[in-house]
Amino acid sequence: MMENQSETIVNEFILTAFSHDRRTQILFFVLFFLMYTLTVFGNIILIGAVISSSRMHTPMYYFLCQLSILDLFYSSASVPKMLADMISTEGGRISLIGCMIQMSVSLLLGQTECILLAIMAFDRYVAICLPLRYAALMSWRLCKTLTGVMWSGCFLMTTFPPIAKPPVFCKGNRVDHFACESLVMVKLVCGDTFFHDMMTFLGSVFFLVLPFLFILTTYVCIITSILKIHSVDGRTKAFSTCASHVTVVLLFYGTSISMYLVPTRKFPESQKYISLNYGVVTPMLNPLIYSLRNNDVKSVVKKMLPHTSK
Repeated sequence: MMENQSETIVNEFILTAFSHDRRTQILFFVLFFLMYTLTVFGNIILIGAVISSSRMHTPMYYFLCQLSILDLFYSSASVPKMLADMISTEGGRISLIGCMIQMSVSLLLGQTECILLAIMAFDRYVAICLPLRYAALMSWRLCKTLTGVMWSGCFLMTTFPPIAKPPVFCKGNRVDHFACESLVMVKLVCGDTFFHDMMTFLGSVFFLVLPFLFILTTYVCIITSILKIHSVDGRTKAFSTCASHVTVVLLFYGTSISMYLVPTRKFPESQKYISLNYGVVTPMLNPLIYSLRNNDVKSVVKKMLPHTSK
């Protein structure tokens, strides 16, 4: 019995991605290559704008810069491999170690972005509801402390489960996904998956439900404060400073919650398409959303771009 079980242990996986038709693969390759290119250039430009402009050295833009860094690496954790698989003749092969690294990095960056968006909501809450105390409350010391706690906490939560109970895979090596998504990989784990399912549930509560409820609470307070502003221009300016963040939150949390909290057993194929939204589409749109709705970002980006002589 043990020999048969050991013979079925998987050390390599095949990512089936989206289609086996060559023309469809080429079409997807062109589409996702363009999207990834926009993601890379858009986030690099936004990071460069924040770093190069002294007037953008504020807590709000400090966290925005971190968001761009997260989006850049989050997309890079899976998209380059997906693109390579689409033009490869060997299919989407990936080693066990490579798969675990990809899954862990994606989880770390995804969980960190959930917490970061909640911190950004708190920053907006202090700026609008407690403007006179903003400089004291959102000090650089607090910003750096929040960053350290965020990264270290997410790193511990990501590395603990595989160290406490390393997964062993023996239920096939075909992964119906374009990446090593944790929800898909757990279906291939040998034996009882209660521990891994419980860790996924707890992770969803701590990194999706609680931060999202916190964001909702802060925006209830923000909207209440904005409505008390008598000036129309003041209300408009306050709403505009929050509009970009709200849009990003809805894009990221909407798809993440539908992935991790809504049962998908009846439609398992929908998982990889939902993953595209928060793994490919959202990182591409985030710099565009902040650039188009933020005058400071637009003015700095214009200065960074080369000017053509008349």
